Amino acid sequence: MARQLQGRWAFVKADSIRRKQIRSKDWLEYIPAPLHAWVLPILLVAVWQAAGSLQLIAPNLLPTPVAISKQFFSLVQSGTLWEHFAISTFRALSGFLLGGLTGLFLGLFTGLGKMAERTLDPSVQMLRTIPLLSLIPLFILWFGIGEFSKILMISLGAFFPVYVNTFLGIRSVDVKLYDVSRIFQYSKIQLLTRLILPAALPNILLGIRLALGVAWLVLVVAEMMGTSSGIGYMIQDARAYSQTDIVFVGIIIFAIIGKLSDSIVRMLESRLLRWRETYKG
Repeated sequence: MARQLQGRWAFVKADSIRRKQIRSKDWLEYIPAPLHAWVLPILLVAVWQAAGSLQLIAPNLLPTPVAISKQFFSLVQSGTLWEHFAISTFRALSGFLLGGLTGLFLGLFTGLGKMAERTLDPSVQMLRTIPLLSLIPLFILWFGIGEFSKILMISLGAFFPVYVNTFLGIRSVDVKLYDVSRIFQYSKIQLLTRLILPAALPNILLGIRLALGVAWLVLVVAEMMGTSSGIGYMIQDARAYSQTDIVFVGIIIFAIIGKLSDSIVRMLESRLLRWRETYKG
């Protein structure tokens, strides 16, 4: 009899725990994990479309997602969008590679050398505080309005995030690891490749993510001034003719490309930084 009561009590207790777990289950768990990031955008687009369909917002001020989609496919079929997109991508990637690589090497140089830090870093930090957009008139006067000035402007915007985070990553390496490297008698090359760069990699990847965002931001500004091609020019030209749907097409393209580039860097982080244990939320 006692065993039966104990068995029933254990069953009732386990059942109550299971019910509490079901009640406390997060509502996001009922949705597939790949769709979690799309919940808010889908709700926003649904409300947006409903407001436009009910004519609560003027179409010339805020066209509906359906109207924007139609304009997008129209630009794709005509080939106009691909032409502008290819030119913008070339400018952004060229400027990012030029500025990112320069920032990486200069960050390594100043981070590894005390003399370089004392002589070079103060000047770089002073230049970093200058608003980038205030340099646009000088770039136009010095280099004109051709491709070189646009790429150089984008590279300057991408340079500082990579430089600052590379320098910070190197100087954040635990000094105890240097003591361990002396025990193993690492050479300078081994010290750089096996200790300094892996330890500074989280900061370097963060700088790359920030630099990608700045590169796309500067690209928009550069293409809105003195150019005849690119997504930024397409937006500027559509604004002049009050074609709000084309303006939204350009904005959405920039948002999607920015998100894809950021996701690529995050994938690299997840693969290259598997050894790091961090807070998951």
